Amino acid sequence: MKPVERILSGICLLAIVFFSSCSPNNVTTNDSLKTYFDSNKVEGCFGLYDNGKNEFTIYNLARYRDSAFLPASTFKIVNSLIGLHTGRIFDEKMVIKWDGKTRSIDAWNHDLTMEQAFKVSAVPYYQEVARRIGKDTMQLWLDSLKYGTRKIKTAIDTFWLDNSLKITPDEQLGLVKRLYFDQLPFDKRSQRIVRQVMLQEDNANYKLSYKTGWGYKENGKSLGWVVGWIEENKHPYFFVLNLEGEHDMDMVAARMNVLKGILKKMGFMEGRK
Repeated sequence: MKPVERILSGICLLAIVFFSSCSPNNVTTNDSLKTYFDSNKVEGCFGLYDNGKNEFTIYNLARYRDSAFLPASTFKIVNSLIGLHTGRIFDEKMVIKWDGKTRSIDAWNHDLTMEQAFKVSAVPYYQEVARRIGKDTMQLWLDSLKYGTRKIKTAIDTFWLDNSLKITPDEQLGLVKRLYFDQLPFDKRSQRIVRQVMLQEDNANYKLSYKTGWGYKENGKSLGWVVGWIEENKHPYFFVLNLEGEHDMDMVAARMNVLKGILKKMGFMEGRK
């Protein structure tokens, strides 16, 4: 199928809204999770959806449902899907050459495959993917997906990093849930590849798949994400973690400390779910 035909076929599907459909009838708020944010000197929210029971556990419901933030590198999920579906990315082994510019993260200063770039969250790789997709096609898909605020107000290779595009935690959770079940308006191959590169931990007790994000809010505060799912006994639970702290904080450590602390408290990662 030609790239333009893939685009049209996707748009002809019913528009997929990212809302995860939480309502007072299926939501349990858990304020005890605040301790994990406090111990890492951050504030934020957390949501987990038990697909089998159609039940949400949420900390800080107002922030989870109503506040929107720059997606930062969690946008690599959508950037990958659009790139694969339109043929701008052939597959997870497609290499984009290093541009020769030395950056502070050494893992970015090499030729990278899509899979490698996703794992090390290489911004330059995905900036090039976005340029190849182009503004018109990117906008087409943001509108079709109803992704966050949908607007590309700045450059095609920075709009998900500079606070011009924003998305709520609730919408983020809805996105990964639909990705897991092949319910996004992309071909199944593209969704399968993105699910594969999201897999970060795989052992006898659980499979943990996610994408992280890290950026800075307009006020200079550090903003972090982890979005994905954990599977135990072939049963998926979808989660979103959103947190913020001081500009110079160790976001890499904090977001995983909070995520894994919460998951362990809720009985995950031991294969007993």
